[in-house]
Amino acid sequence: MAIMKTIVMPPARTGAERLPDGRLLGWAEWGPPDGTPVLFSPGAATSRRLGFGAGAVAGLGVRLIALDRPGLGASTPAPGRTFADFAADVRAFADSGGLGRPAMVGNSQGAPFALACAAAGVTGALAVVAGADEVADPRFADVLPAELLRLVSLSGDDPEAAAGVFARLGPEAMWDMVMAGSPDCDLAVYQQEEFAAAYREALREGFAQGPEGYARDTVLAMGRWGIDLASITVPVDFWYGAEDTSHSPDLGQGLAARVPGAARHIVPGIGGAVLWTEAEPVLRTLLERSS
Repeated sequence: MAIMKTIVMPPARTGAERLPDGRLLGWAEWGPPDGTPVLFSPGAATSRRLGFGAGAVAGLGVRLIALDRPGLGASTPAPGRTFADFAADVRAFADSGGLGRPAMVGNSQGAPFALACAAAGVTGALAVVAGADEVADPRFADVLPAELLRLVSLSGDDPEAAAGVFARLGPEAMWDMVMAGSPDCDLAVYQQEEFAAAYREALREGFAQGPEGYARDTVLAMGRWGIDLASITVPVDFWYGAEDTSHSPDLGQGLAARVPGAARHIVPGIGGAVLWTEAEPVLRTLLERSS
């Protein structure tokens, strides 16, 4: 698969929005400021600074807005937060910015948070790209590696203890974990000098306030989600790379089946890095679906 030379670039604009309860929600933007707004829920432990579609947003007229989840990057921590709490934050952000019901992209561990926004009616359309699946679903119990199954069980039985385990990680450990678990086709993306620098910076910023934000994200993602996926009424597209071995045991087949009318796209020759290699078709499809 041909890899675009420029797949990431620094944000054009950054800031933090004051939420109704006084907390800050950090954001970063790419593309024209008057473009069609598309919100972005980034992957695990990464901050608002790691965007995607560097070569696509301007041509498509997309104003891509990445959001820091609480405790990551520039967003104020919110101990004990839930998926529903994040959806409420995004609703307040959209209302404050006059965005209406914007389209949204959820990547990796950001996927269930984006799905929660869709279920809450906050977004007008959704693309889930290399989305983390609900691994606590009993149908996956026989296919998960033993250590992952242990952490899934711990997240459900003792969330505080699970958070303590996840809080042992930092930016370097996250980088090492992703590199060790990625196929060669993804490493060809991640280890490009430009991408690696941006990814490492996003990890450093993601952990800038400590590991608690990432730990809470992971406890939520690994437990039972409690998101009513069947209630989603907006268009949803699921995108997975055929070589992805880390985000969903069945490449989102069961997950997509739970969302009414959802479409599923499997891209050959790539794995979890599909967000960066397929940014243009992901965004183009999202715009078509949202219109």
